[in-house]
Amino acid sequence: MARILLVEDNEMNRDMLMRRLARKGYDVLVAQDGQEAIDVAREESPALILMDLSLPVLDGWEATRRLKAAPETKGIPIIALTAHAIASDREKALECGCDDFDTKPVDLARLLSKIKAFV
Repeated sequence: MARILLVEDNEMNRDMLMRRLARKGYDVLVAQDGQEAIDVAREESPALILMDLSLPVLDGWEATRRLKAAPETKGIPIIALTAHAIASDREKALECGCDDFDTKPVDLARLLSKIKAFV
């Protein structure tokens, strides 16, 4: 199955989603902040990135901009994950380079459908 980079700073959310994705057969890499996400993406070339937008060190907005600006990572699809479900956040996420947007708490069936559309 595809390798997914899960970028999430909340340990409980990260562990829960990592386990659920692994049970579905995905190889899950993790990063806890935006800078770590960039480093792991460059090193591992995942098939997809699930990007929390509210992150320490470097937020998900800026990490996405940098990933989409770099030749080696610009083709990796990024799905934004956020607890902020307002329309302007969706628009802002798409403008900064995210390929899709989903809300937390995660609806696994909906998220898996989005993941399958990209990988």
